[in-house]
Amino acid sequence: MTVRQEKGGTAMTRVRYGARTEREIAATRTASARLPGVWSTGVVAVWETDPDAVAAVLPPPLKPAARPLVRVTISKVELPGYPLGAGSFAVAAAHGETDGWYPLVMPMSHERALTGGREVFGEPKKLGEVTVERDGLVVRAALARHGIAFVEVRGAVSGPLPLPEPARRTDFYFKCLPAVDGHGFDGDPVLVHCVRHEKVRRLERITGDVVLRESMYDPVADLPVRDLLEITVGEKTSDQHGRAVERVDPHALLPYLHQRYDDPLQVLDAPPEGSA
Repeated sequence: MTVRQEKGGTAMTRVRYGARTEREIAATRTASARLPGVWSTGVVAVWETDPDAVAAVLPPPLKPAARPLVRVTISKVELPGYPLGAGSFAVAAAHGETDGWYPLVMPMSHERALTGGREVFGEPKKLGEVTVERDGLVVRAALARHGIAFVEVRGAVSGPLPLPEPARRTDFYFKCLPAVDGHGFDGDPVLVHCVRHEKVRRLERITGDVVLRESMYDPVADLPVRDLLEITVGEKTSDQHGRAVERVDPHALLPYLHQRYDDPLQVLDAPPEGSA
């Protein structure tokens, strides 16, 4: 494509970094609001972990749910034009009367998937490697960053499962901007409820295990597998809608801010006593 300026300086082709028209803004808003209709193939593992560890990672006003559960989702999404690897490592949480999940890290294989999620919803997305492999009945899925596969789910398909009814799931995010001067936030953080409506068209049970590896930047090994409840592989589609529900005390959230970033000073955060 050739971009040129007309001689004489009186006319110029469209400068795409310039301001969009109201019509263009409306078109992008409409497009982003449509249901994607994209199906993903994903592995989901759920286990019960140490309740004290779950309580320790939840910023106020979130509180532990009735059970100290961890849910890992590792998916391959066939988006038009390019495949996407998407992952989530979340703990069960509650906000008032609403039960949901609080993701600690959401590795994505492309930057395009980061920007909207982090800036609009406050999702803790980071660039990473997301693997979903199947060879016959053998399945392996992993989340990796900085050369470390900090979560690996592996096993063999042991049979089909009945398809669940369409379901509603809530994830909790904190949308915030670290302050320019490095102290606190620019503006009060907000707690976001992100509601997803999911449909499943294939679901199989996996008999296998979950491996958590030590990583300075993704210390999920602090939430060990005490009781593995299920591993499944399936195909699903979903939409999502977010809502900012309340402003959060910035002083209460600040001690948890490092969850969102690769802070070099995390090297000073020693693993729990007695860990390998």
